[in-house]
Amino acid sequence: MELNRDGRVVVEAVGLTKVYGDGRAAEVRALDNVSFRICAAEFVAVMGPSGSGKSTLLNMIGALDRPTSGQVFVNGQDIGALRDLDGFRARTVGFVFQLHNLIPTLTAVENVEVPMRGQGLSERMQRKRAAELLAMVGLGDRLSHLPSQLSGGQRQKVAIARALANDPAIILADEPTGNLDSASGDELLSVFEQLHSQRGTTIIIVTHDAAVARRTHRILMMQDGRIVHEDIVGDAYSEDLKALARSELGRAVLGGAPLEILSAAEREMMNRMLARAVERSKVDAPVYDQ
Repeated sequence: MELNRDGRVVVEAVGLTKVYGDGRAAEVRALDNVSFRICAAEFVAVMGPSGSGKSTLLNMIGALDRPTSGQVFVNGQDIGALRDLDGFRARTVGFVFQLHNLIPTLTAVENVEVPMRGQGLSERMQRKRAAELLAMVGLGDRLSHLPSQLSGGQRQKVAIARALANDPAIILADEPTGNLDSASGDELLSVFEQLHSQRGTTIIIVTHDAAVARRTHRILMMQDGRIVHEDIVGDAYSEDLKALARSELGRAVLGGAPLEILSAAEREMMNRMLARAVERSKVDAPVYDQ
């Protein structure tokens, strides 16, 4: 599948900067002159160490925070010029957080209905759409269950259905698998993949997990408030090579550090693998000097 279907830009950041602090104490530059584009039907991961600016970037796209300078356009709208941010978020952006944030006293179907209130749909149509969305994420038999009666993975699926309630232009997911076991996380990612492949939903996921990022189509790597690397996700073998090249072991071999634990044959094999990874991931580094 191609990265986007019509080339239409859904999200664009131009010189995006966010500085926390009032000037009297040490300032924190959470975002530093960030610019990028995301097109319709792209499935993008944002990665980076803690404090690199990932969640701040997501908050800017979702109009949960305003930049110190620069601009964010979503569906052609300059977020900084909008007055009705609540209306914008309700109609344009769907959020999925690490914590599902479901209302504990409402059933699954009632939780999905919440964003539809005040959007012009009758109660009957709200219930019908909520039930359809829950069925789509595999919870058609859990409509009347309270959050406490659902597993962690099921609660996140309800959160995804809720995020889709008003057919948003983009889904923003902040560490959606962070509190799930591996099986539940894999099932949740399958839902995202289904949304992307079958509905053409534009999805942006913030994650620390390289395995999660590798199930998207493009990865934006952040560090110190900047996008320092962008990668188009390839086949599993290519991704294994690129991950190896960026690992501590890979950097040690590429940088010529002594690795007594490896035999000469192993070092030669490692060099061949890493050389291929260098070529594919555009990492500019010397090979190991034997």
